[in-house]
Amino acid sequence: MNLIDYLPEDIDADPDTVFDAFVRWNADRGFTLYPHQEEALIEVVSGNNLILSTPTGSGKSLVAAGAHFTALTRDVRTFYTAPIKALVSEKFFDLCATFGTENVGMMTGDASVNAGAPIICCTAEILAYIALRDGERADVDQVVMDEFHFYAEPDRGWAWQVPLLELPQAQFILMSATLGDVTRFETDLTRRTGRPTSVVKDAERPVPLYYSYRLTPLHETLEELLATQQAPVYVVHFTQAAALERAQALMSINMCTKAEKEAIAALIGNFRFSTRFGRALSRLVRHGIGVHHAGMLPKYRRLVERLAQAGLLKVICGTDTLGVGVNVPIRTVLFTALSKYDGNRVRLLRAREFHQIAGRAGRAGFDTAGYVVCQAPDHVVENEKALAKAGDDPKKRRKVVRKKAPEGFVNWSEETFEKLRKAEPEPLTSRFKVSNAMLLAVINRPGDCFGAMRKLLTDNHEDRKRQRKHISHTIAIYRSLLAGGIVEKLKEPDDQGRMARLTVDLQEDFALNQALSTFALAAFELLDLESPGYALDMVSIVESTLDDPRQILSAQLNKAKAEAVAQMKADGVEYEERMELLTEVTYPMPLEDLLLGAYETYRRGHPWVGDHVVSPKTVVRDMYEKAMTFTDFIQYYELTRSEGSVLRYLADAYRTLSRTIPEHLKTDDLVDLIEWLGELVRQVDSSLLDEWEALANPAAALEEQAKELESKPRPVTANARAFRVLVRNAMFRLIELAALEKYDELEELAPNVDWEEALDAYFEEYDELGTGPDARGPALLQITEEKELWRVRQTFHDPAGDRDWGISAQVDLAASDEEGRAVVHVTGVNRL
Repeated sequence: MNLIDYLPEDIDADPDTVFDAFVRWNADRGFTLYPHQEEALIEVVSGNNLILSTPTGSGKSLVAAGAHFTALTRDVRTFYTAPIKALVSEKFFDLCATFGTENVGMMTGDASVNAGAPIICCTAEILAYIALRDGERADVDQVVMDEFHFYAEPDRGWAWQVPLLELPQAQFILMSATLGDVTRFETDLTRRTGRPTSVVKDAERPVPLYYSYRLTPLHETLEELLATQQAPVYVVHFTQAAALERAQALMSINMCTKAEKEAIAALIGNFRFSTRFGRALSRLVRHGIGVHHAGMLPKYRRLVERLAQAGLLKVICGTDTLGVGVNVPIRTVLFTALSKYDGNRVRLLRAREFHQIAGRAGRAGFDTAGYVVCQAPDHVVENEKALAKAGDDPKKRRKVVRKKAPEGFVNWSEETFEKLRKAEPEPLTSRFKVSNAMLLAVINRPGDCFGAMRKLLTDNHEDRKRQRKHISHTIAIYRSLLAGGIVEKLKEPDDQGRMARLTVDLQEDFALNQALSTFALAAFELLDLESPGYALDMVSIVESTLDDPRQILSAQLNKAKAEAVAQMKADGVEYEERMELLTEVTYPMPLEDLLLGAYETYRRGHPWVGDHVVSPKTVVRDMYEKAMTFTDFIQYYELTRSEGSVLRYLADAYRTLSRTIPEHLKTDDLVDLIEWLGELVRQVDSSLLDEWEALANPAAALEEQAKELESKPRPVTANARAFRVLVRNAMFRLIELAALEKYDELEELAPNVDWEEALDAYFEEYDELGTGPDARGPALLQITEEKELWRVRQTFHDPAGDRDWGISAQVDLAASDEEGRAVVHVTGVNRL
């Protein structure tokens, strides 16, 4: 049901009309807004800024859709921003399905689709550079910033702050489950935009959470959780290696029944586990255990997510990166630790980190309660076990030798757990910074660049001490641009009011695309087309412009050092000299001198590339030169846990080679190499390329997705838990329609019932029919399972708490399998 069809004809429609149209769309789909969603949307349609800080699973995405809908009713342009490209892409397709492909565009730096559309999905960095380039003249009237807690990210937080500073004409909707105290943002947004700013944060979590601390060994804890129906359990680790090791250690626990294992095998079907990690994953998932982390191939992560959504995985061992943009139904989150290594040191989790992870427990539509469990440290668990063995005898207890914490261990306890549970997320910290691209963008915009930059540097969210540092850094950049002849100061303002101007032409959207792509184009001209190594040298230029794949380069360095040590030993080099020589060993860097020299020359005339340093490396070239398959490369460099990272790099390299190199520079050898790389990526996991290609025709992609779902039917009743959810949703849809007195739709769903007569009798006794979280509770739904049909009774949530009215129904299992949905036949609407 396309939301665009509900747009009021009048673009000056009053807020009530806009609100009612959006509510009607939801009602026609059988949904009722939560009170906090209604409150948030009333503020949005009224033109106010909104800070939405409600729990995970409370429907922030629906509020975002309402905001975009409101912008369309006003015939203005709206931007949706997210922290990662994958989430932007996913949201693009979601919004295409909701608003139509002609109304939605996407800009991520890697891809630009329908960039003139009224709704744009983009990364925060894209919007930040638009704001810097155009300021209040930017064609941006509304901004929906999802996962706004990324404002506090050290390297990227500036991109979340700049739009707030530079787009006073826009209406802002800032959303996250973990914002902490937002008083500063509330005041600041109102001052800058002149709009009232509303905060909605006191929403009741649709699925309540229950917390516990365990002193039992982890496998015993898991066995108890499984026995008490608290699965699926997401076991949180803070390294990928620990997640996989834990999953393999849990193979001794009997996770699934024979029928459940058969259901897993049926869903897996002919799925190809093509790598070493894949073969290990195959054994795990068939046992009911999943693994999930960013280093996996996308197809493996999607398989785990799909099995979890079907209710077939009892335990998933993963990292703390699950949170953003992944829809996996988890009933219990189990923390294996409350400390993590953050790249510099081991420290305790922050409240925001804890709540982001814990918030994954209990998903609306799947669970009626969620559970958050924390394991005590291993040495504490062992000590408790030893003391329990000693019993109550004081002498025996004194003799127990208590195990000490490992060296460097950062201790946590039940008190730590309680503090984190009760703590509000920390206030977001400003991460503003100045770059070459920022200064060039401001100088190039019409108007007084000095005044604009002064305002940006003195009226941001930093304290005065840091502001002074930014001012000094900006002055240094500006002086270097003057000295290099890139900028000249004007004696009189030009016809656009500029007091300074650039002496070079910026490339179109110079900061919105891959920053070094123009450098690559210039460097291509340095190569000899007839050279035997031309194709590989072209690859090396492109690879030098890509982001460094840290895991791969580290593995290459380790391999290079091992080979160097072996050679030095063979040559009789003494230990001290070997250690000294090892400091000079690096991972392979083809064309290093040529590329670094060319970069320095190019940077003098194109200063915006100074924010991005060229980085010679060889991954694609290495594979090609060694004639390696993907599996060979993974095994050679021992990158089993980083298959996904390797594939993403290769896919990026393929896309860049395909798009950046002009056709007249592509020799037959180079074309062969590019085609090989594309096929290699596609054979390992085609999803990254399929998604990229789908962006060219999103309408066709949506149709193909629908066809794929229809072409792979499986018995909808095969998994009892998942089918129960379908039954529960089908019954509750009737409740919501009944509450809205949508008799026509009710009669279409259940024509053998006189809905109006039955509900009139109910509403004579009660003023309303509840549809909140309590109305969805398990106590109000009884299912009696029989071989060919299920008997169901959905009790009404009446305001008096009598619980005597309800809907009786039968679920036809055979018809459900045939139609791929829960086929419910209502037999009565009455008081028991």
